[in-house]
Amino acid sequence: MTDHGPAVGWIEVHPENYLGGGPARRTLERLRTDYPISLHAVGLSLGSADGLGERNLDRLVALANAIEPAALSDHLSWSSFDGTYLADLLPLPLTEESLAVVAANLDQVQQRFGRPIMIENPSAYLAFRHSTIPEPEFLAELGRRTGCGVLLDLNNLYVSACNLGYDATTALGDYPAERIGELHLAGHSVRDVDGARIRIDDHGSAVPAAVWDLYEQALAAFGPRPTLIEWDTSLPELSRLVAESHLAEQRLKAATRSVQTPEHSVANS
Repeated sequence: MTDHGPAVGWIEVHPENYLGGGPARRTLERLRTDYPISLHAVGLSLGSADGLGERNLDRLVALANAIEPAALSDHLSWSSFDGTYLADLLPLPLTEESLAVVAANLDQVQQRFGRPIMIENPSAYLAFRHSTIPEPEFLAELGRRTGCGVLLDLNNLYVSACNLGYDATTALGDYPAERIGELHLAGHSVRDVDGARIRIDDHGSAVPAAVWDLYEQALAAFGPRPTLIEWDTSLPELSRLVAESHLAEQRLKAATRSVQTPEHSVANS
């Protein structure tokens, strides 16, 4: 620990939790004096075919202007339609039509923020039969069209691979290394539903061994990247969160022997 808080390199928050001002906003502003802040949005709804929610975007831009975050990101998903917010990260069919929609929305978002943002691969529980573009290729093409980065969530990749029946290690090598600006790690739960085993990305436990293995493979394939531990439910003591982040830091240091200042990982806020 430092005099001001845990010895971690940076903190990532969901900006939607801080749009209303009050104590939460003041806490974020205090944290900003001690740590770089990354804003990881969940409500831009970049896949919405009816366009972006302008009021929500206005508020997010205002927060970003005030906080001056080190990074901005959201998800390859949609969550609103016709003015109704559905409070979930809903999947997209990965088609040329979807690619055009997401690219147009992302162009608008990046123009408003005045900078590129990163797009995260979501966890998947179903596959659209009419999807024609593999997810890594979709994200790579989105980057070529808009200049956006990729936030590669390795827990999501593992969950999706298990649920949909493909190999996570093989898929890992297909993501565009030059676009990957951040890695996420988290835990997940396993449920048996109607005779099928489903993995749920719930951020409620420690990073499992299989995801740590995938992380080490990612560092070997892509080189060191800023890394975040997400733990949003069933929160343990802060010391447990910091210890989990240090497990990632150890792996980062092993991958950055020639780098004087390795990246750190932190627990999500």
